[in-house]
Amino acid sequence: MKKIPLPALLLFLAAPSLLAQHPHRPNWQNLDLQHDTVFGISTERAYRELLANKHATTVIVAVIDGGVDTTHEDLQPILWTNPGEVPGNGLDDDHNGYVDDIHGWNFIGGAHGNVLYDSKEFVRIVHRDSARFASYTTTTIPAAEKKAFAIYQAAFHSYDSMLVDTRNWYHSDTIWLKYFDSLARSSGKDSLNIADFQALTPTDSIEKKADEWAIKRLQHIPGFGKLIKAQQGLIELDQRLLSIDVNENFDPRRTIIGDDYDNDHQRDYGISDVTGPDPLHGTHVSGIIGAVRGNGIGIDGVADHVRIMCVRAIPQGDERDKDVGNAIRYAAANGAKVINISFGKHFSWHKQAVDEAVKYAMQKDVLIVAAAGNDGQYVDAPAHTLLPNKWYADSSGDASAGTNGVAAAWITVGASDQFDDSTLVASFSNYGKPFVDVFAPGVQLYSCLPASTYGYESGTSMAAPVVTGLAALIREYYPKLTAIQVKDIIMRSVVKPTHTVNVQDGKTTKKVLLSDICTSGGIVNAYNALKLAATY
Repeated sequence: MKKIPLPALLLFLAAPSLLAQHPHRPNWQNLDLQHDTVFGISTERAYRELLANKHATTVIVAVIDGGVDTTHEDLQPILWTNPGEVPGNGLDDDHNGYVDDIHGWNFIGGAHGNVLYDSKEFVRIVHRDSARFASYTTTTIPAAEKKAFAIYQAAFHSYDSMLVDTRNWYHSDTIWLKYFDSLARSSGKDSLNIADFQALTPTDSIEKKADEWAIKRLQHIPGFGKLIKAQQGLIELDQRLLSIDVNENFDPRRTIIGDDYDNDHQRDYGISDVTGPDPLHGTHVSGIIGAVRGNGIGIDGVADHVRIMCVRAIPQGDERDKDVGNAIRYAAANGAKVINISFGKHFSWHKQAVDEAVKYAMQKDVLIVAAAGNDGQYVDAPAHTLLPNKWYADSSGDASAGTNGVAAAWITVGASDQFDDSTLVASFSNYGKPFVDVFAPGVQLYSCLPASTYGYESGTSMAAPVVTGLAALIREYYPKLTAIQVKDIIMRSVVKPTHTVNVQDGKTTKKVLLSDICTSGGIVNAYNALKLAATY
């Protein structure tokens, strides 16, 4: 998932050491448990044993994300190119409402550049509704306003908590950095090590916590210089959170995009630049789905005949419902048969705007694949899931009851790891049914990064494109199957472990069966899915 809360961020800061202890092969997500001893999805086996000499049709896959590096050596050959558009002539040649949309569209860019950062959705809701609900309490609120008031109260609680926490983090991180600098100067040493910190006698609780953090950090990535750099990075993150994420007055949209934000039916805004200022996340996701197979460079994607449609709608911060809805509509209207959604948030400005776009995609026979989120939490009800999700909201914007219908061709994906043991479910992954449908590899996946480079990333953001690639692969070789049939095949063909797995429940680790925490009860499998597809 793109947005990582601070505890999870600290976990990912330690990822290099975890990689050293438990190395992940660059292509492990496509390997086979029996043949390769890692719990991949058997993609390579499927190509060898089931797809040799079989004809495939091209499938368009939309990646709705923060941008994709369209110059990447392993992605450039598989980019969707709009057949009805003449590059660079400044005209809407195909009359779809978007000028020069050669490889897709960017809904968070404008004449004055690109939106890179945006605030949290709960901050925007508080800013919008504080005057509306200022004079009400839970006992005086009119019945017709109770649902909206409850959402506002929850948003205000999240806003207040994050603001207090971030201010405390900034205070502590700044003190710690000064403390580390003071220790280095007083010791007369260029670099301090674990033994130096263990030998210290802290004078107060602040120094004690700083020493403990330093020892823990130096165990993961040795080097006092790296410790200082990490601490500086945390302070920069704190400053960004305060100035952007929880800043009620931060609004980059007005000057950059210039749209009428209150008009959810507005479609004609944005620019054709689908790369944007930070395409790392979307580039990595795209590589997992369909990086050119067998070309001897980089990596091999899951699907071998995809065309990636790049739709930029996700900033650093929380995405906006208007942009997400328009991105889904654009993808469905322009031929995408699978849409990847590796993002999410916990509050919604206007969920119905997204729901209407999802319904449009369902009418267009599109399968939507979404990440479950990186909170490491049990999720069982529509009210607690990541947004957007498969449950449609009522007229008040409330989807908590789950009685307003669901998107039938929607798959939510949790993240799994490589070994067939208790560590199979990634510790950061959300879980719980009926929210999570399947699990797929999402820990240390090697894929494309900007400037034709490659690297490892973890998250349900990485697990979702594994399933997106699988869905595209099925539709390539069995093009007559509907989106609902493809979902059914993926769900019915999972590999179901019989042993328990560890999951986090707050600070407690629990042992559960995978069948207890996801609807299908298993890990997706390309070999099984393609065998099953052949019987439809």
